[in-house]
Amino acid sequence: MTLLWLLIRRDLRQAWTSAGLWLPVAFLLLVASLYPFAVGPDAALLARTGGGMIWIAALLASLLPVDRLIAPDAQNGVLDQIAVRGIGEEMVVLARLIAHWIGFGPPLMVATPPAAALLKLSGETILRLEIGLLVGTPALAALGLLVATLTAGLRSSGALTGLLALPLAVPLLIFGAGTLGNGSGAALKFLAASSLLLVAITPFAGGAAIRAGRE
Repeated sequence: MTLLWLLIRRDLRQAWTSAGLWLPVAFLLLVASLYPFAVGPDAALLARTGGGMIWIAALLASLLPVDRLIAPDAQNGVLDQIAVRGIGEEMVVLARLIAHWIGFGPPLMVATPPAAALLKLSGETILRLEIGLLVGTPALAALGLLVATLTAGLRSSGALTGLLALPLAVPLLIFGAGTLGNGSGAALKFLAASSLLLVAITPFAGGAAIRAGRE
């Protein structure tokens, strides 16, 4: 656990120095500020579509730092140095996953109430949004990190990772948006199951991808 914490702290420090922890908040508030200009000031329309827009913003926020999750350390030999010290790739990916989620998940949830106020969302919708984001953002973090490990050795890996992750995230967006309606229990269960599955397989699949890229 000490080793895991050291890796997480290192990744969080890198994210902090690159303003990564503030980026999701600024991104969500900016999108929420611009969205009413695109669809008009109709409060009913904003209330119907604002929750889905926040889920799309959450997905895009999870992809903002994706080009620096794995590729820089792979290119600079940091991953090789960690492996030489006997630290498994699965441990590295798990630490990166936890740090990546901390870097955008909780800040995004903190920024959701003011963003929801700009979109005229009700208190009940905000509560459902927060619960859905708490359950679903780990899956978004895992998906972005998993695709980042698969494309770390390729040129323009950041853009390619985004293109690959967006289609794969469609089920998460569907389940996430489904949690906003009445009778949303089934959607929340599907979202939780998807999140658990992605979080469970990402350290092993990501570690295998890093080893494959090294050979």
